[in-house]
Amino acid sequence: MEDRMIRVGITHGDINGIGYEVILKTFSDQRMTELCVPIIYGASKVAAYHRKALDLPPVNINVVSRAEEAGLNRVNIINCVEDDIKVELTQSTPTAGRAAYKALEAAVADLKSGAIDVLVTAPINKYNIQNAQFHFPGHTEYLEQTLGDGQKALMILMTDTLRVALVTGHIPVSEIPSQITVDNIVTKLQVFNQSLKQDFTIIKPRIAVLALNPHAGDNGVIGNEEKEIIKPAMEEAERLGVMSFGPFPADGFFGSKMYEEFDGVLAMYHDQGLAPFKALAMEEGVNYTAGLPFVRTSPAHGTAYNIAGQNIASESSFRQAVYTALDVYRSRKSYQEATAHPLRKQYFDKGSDNVKLDLTKDEDAEL
Repeated sequence: MEDRMIRVGITHGDINGIGYEVILKTFSDQRMTELCVPIIYGASKVAAYHRKALDLPPVNINVVSRAEEAGLNRVNIINCVEDDIKVELTQSTPTAGRAAYKALEAAVADLKSGAIDVLVTAPINKYNIQNAQFHFPGHTEYLEQTLGDGQKALMILMTDTLRVALVTGHIPVSEIPSQITVDNIVTKLQVFNQSLKQDFTIIKPRIAVLALNPHAGDNGVIGNEEKEIIKPAMEEAERLGVMSFGPFPADGFFGSKMYEEFDGVLAMYHDQGLAPFKALAMEEGVNYTAGLPFVRTSPAHGTAYNIAGQNIASESSFRQAVYTALDVYRSRKSYQEATAHPLRKQYFDKGSDNVKLDLTKDEDAEL
């Protein structure tokens, strides 16, 4: 394990929402800079505007031109947008969208080059950020293409005790049935299972799978996807080493707190998993992108235009996103070190009662 502090890249998100508010509130606690080296990709003048407008506690901000210059025990910021950018709190504007994309683009480039270790993203507006380079329904899909190297990303909303992943994410409800396929479910189960192992140090994960239809289809009365798609996918995943259970009707599963018996929950679509999750854990929830070679987290909430500029936004979810990024980064390092050089198989003579180590398979082996 490396001894240096982890460099946390932070994108400022939509400058008219609560992104800067939760970032500045989080790092007004000086203990946070004892845990990591925060590097904000944004604008120092916009940060100063938010701090003054909301009358937030002062934060020691160090302006740097690149991540390698980031100092310890302070909040570093890289200016990614012009100084005279206009902030219009509570409003969705094209200017805010461009600023959000420029920060994200710069941070992703540094993440790929190794200048930062992990990425924490403040909320964006999925409409105003759209441009020729960003034509995705959200961060997850953009990061899958830019950082995935062909690997599939998996959205996980999580707390310390609840992890909800999705088979389908930011797509229209009308498109969900066509995306519920055996291949998609098997892939998501495999990614989820591996993430629970390497990112959260769970040796033998138990994954609950939710049904697509009410009452899990009631034996075909309300739908056949459970019989024809979901169960066969679970059986295939089991052959690949994934331990899953279900499919469970979503309402009863969350209503009876069955999620407490599992390490993770795989929902079929966005609101099926995220509506109950946010009802249970909105303030402490974290959005984690699993399946990628890099660590990325974000708070579970959005831009929250309705409360922007009022100094009432809670920084709890953003702070937890920083904690989670640090924890996952360390867990991955430990997992990689533990699995880098697995022990060779040993051969035993089973022909006698006295079991003896058979070294004939390796002439160089020593007792």
